[in-house]
Amino acid sequence: MELTESYTLPVSQQRAWEALNDTAVLRASIPGCESIDSDGENAYAVSMSASVGPVKARFKGRMLLTDIDAPHTYTIVFEGQGGAAGFGKGNAHVTLAPDGDDATTLSYTASAQVGGKLAQIGSRLVDGAARKIAGEFFKRFSAQLTGGGADGESTDSSLQEADKPTDEATGAADAAGEGEGAEPKRKKSWTAWISRS
Repeated sequence: MELTESYTLPVSQQRAWEALNDTAVLRASIPGCESIDSDGENAYAVSMSASVGPVKARFKGRMLLTDIDAPHTYTIVFEGQGGAAGFGKGNAHVTLAPDGDDATTLSYTASAQVGGKLAQIGSRLVDGAARKIAGEFFKRFSAQLTGGGADGESTDSSLQEADKPTDEATGAADAAGEGEGAEPKRKKSWTAWISRS
C-alpha cells in the first residue's frame, strides 16, 4: 500500500513541527488512539483501535522517528500488532515547507504492509481505510492547531446522532439499555458507524 498526500496547515512551519512532535496533540488527532507514550529517544509506544472493513482490532505498536531535520522533515517507521486481526508495518516520509508566513504545506509519502486477516480483506478496503484515517487525522490535527478541538468533537457527536435512527444495533441497545447513560450509547453508535464505512 502506498499513500502520497499534501495538506496546507494554517500555522507557521515551526508551530507545525512542534505539534507533530507533541504527543498530546497527536493523541487527540489520531482516530481511535488510546495512548502515545515515550519509549526511548525519538520512539513512542502507541495503542489504538481501528476498523478496516469487517475487521475491528486494538493495535499496540511502536513509532520511531529517523532522518530528523528539524523543522523540515523526518521519517516515521512504524509497526503494530492487532492480535488475530493481523499486523501492520511501514514508514512515512514527512516534509514541511513554508507557505507564506502563516501557513505550512505538509507532504507525506507512506508505504505499509499488512498481514493476517487484514491482508485477506483486499487492498482496496485497506487503502480506503488508510485514506479515511489519514483524512480524519489531518482534519483533527488542523483543529488542534487552530484551537478548534471542540468543533471536532461536536462534528463527531453530530455524526453519531445523525446515524442513530438507521442503526439497528444501537436501537436494540437503546431498547435494552434501561438506566444506561448517554455516553455508552454514543460509543456504540460510533462503533457501528465506523464498522459500516
